[in-house]
Amino acid sequence: MANITAAMVKELREMTGAGMMDCKKALGETDGNMEAAVEVLKKSGAAKMEKKASRIAAEGIARVAVDGNSAVVAEVNSETDFVAKNEVFQAFVQEVADKALASGLEGGANGEDVQALLDGGLQEIVAEKTLQIGEKLSFRRFKKVSGDCVATYIHGGGKIGVLVAAKGGDSAEIKEALTNVAMQVAAMNPQYIKREDMSQEANDKLREIVIDSSLNDPASLPKPVLNDVLDKAVAAGKISAEGVAVLEEKRNDKYLFNFLPKEDIEALKGVALEGKAEYLDNKTFSGTVEGRISKQLKEICLLDQVYVKAEDGKQNVGKYLESVSKDLQITEFVRFEVGEGMEKKSEDFAAEVAAQLG
Repeated sequence: MANITAAMVKELREMTGAGMMDCKKALGETDGNMEAAVEVLKKSGAAKMEKKASRIAAEGIARVAVDGNSAVVAEVNSETDFVAKNEVFQAFVQEVADKALASGLEGGANGEDVQALLDGGLQEIVAEKTLQIGEKLSFRRFKKVSGDCVATYIHGGGKIGVLVAAKGGDSAEIKEALTNVAMQVAAMNPQYIKREDMSQEANDKLREIVIDSSLNDPASLPKPVLNDVLDKAVAAGKISAEGVAVLEEKRNDKYLFNFLPKEDIEALKGVALEGKAEYLDNKTFSGTVEGRISKQLKEICLLDQVYVKAEDGKQNVGKYLESVSKDLQITEFVRFEVGEGMEKKSEDFAAEVAAQLG
C-alpha cells in the first residue's frame, strides 16, 4: 500500500477543494493514485449533489461577457449569499457567461439553450464547483443581445445584471449614453422600450387594472362620481346609521374617509364596481382613468421614464437619447435580478444549529 504523504493530501485538496480527511481517505482507497482519487471525490460530490437537489438555490450573482457588438448576461444561483461573495464562485459565473457568449446561442426564457450548454460539458463543471464550494449551484438562465453598440451594467455586486443594445452608431458618446441607460434599467425596471411594444392584450389588461383599482379606491374618485356612489349606497341601505351621520356632517370634508366605518368604505367599493359600465361613460371618470394609464405607461416604458440623471428632473429617456444622437435607437434591453420569481427559503439560523446539534 502506498505511503499517503501530507504533500499528496495537500495537492489533492488544492485540485478539488475537498476536505482534508476526504482527500486522505480517497488516496487511501486508490492506493495513492491521484487521478483515481479525484474520481472518487467527484463521485462522492455527485452523491452530495443528489442530497442537495431538493434545496432551494435562490441566491447567486449575474455576470456579463462582451465581444464587440454582442453581449451576454448569465445568472447562476447558490443556496446562500455568503457563497455568492466567494471569489471561486464569482470566477465560475464569469466562466459561464463567457461560455454562453462563445456558444453563439441566444438564451432566453425557454431553457433549451441553457440545457444545450449544460449538455455540452458545462454540467461537469457545475458538478466540480458544487464539490469544491459545498452548496447546490444552478445555472438558471442567460440572454444574448447584439446591435451597432451594446452596453452592460452590473449592480450590487451582481444582484442585477443589465444589457442594452442599440442601432445608430457606436461612438464613445453613444457607448456612454447606453451605459447610462443600462443604469436606468437597473434602477427603474421598465417592462418595455416604448408604448408601441405593448401587445393589445397587455394594454387591455393595464386598462382593466387601472379601472378596477380606481373604483376600489372611492376616496380617489372625481367628486361628481364619488357623490353619485355615496347617494346610491345610502339609497340602497348599504351604509350604516353611523356612516349616514358622518356623511351628513362631513360629506364635503377632504378627510371624509378617515371618519367612515371600514365596513361602509367596503360597501362603497362594491357600489362603485357595480356601476362600472355607467362610470366608464362619464367623461370625468374616463379622463381620470386615461391620466392614470398614462402615468403607468411612463413608469413601465423605458423611453417615457424620467431620466434618472436629468438635470431638470423632467427630461425623459427618449429625449435624452435624442440629445446624444438623432439616429440612436434602443433595440433591446435585458434585466436579470437574481432570484426574481423564485421561492426563497426562510433563514432560521438558531433552528438550523439546534437541528445539527440534535
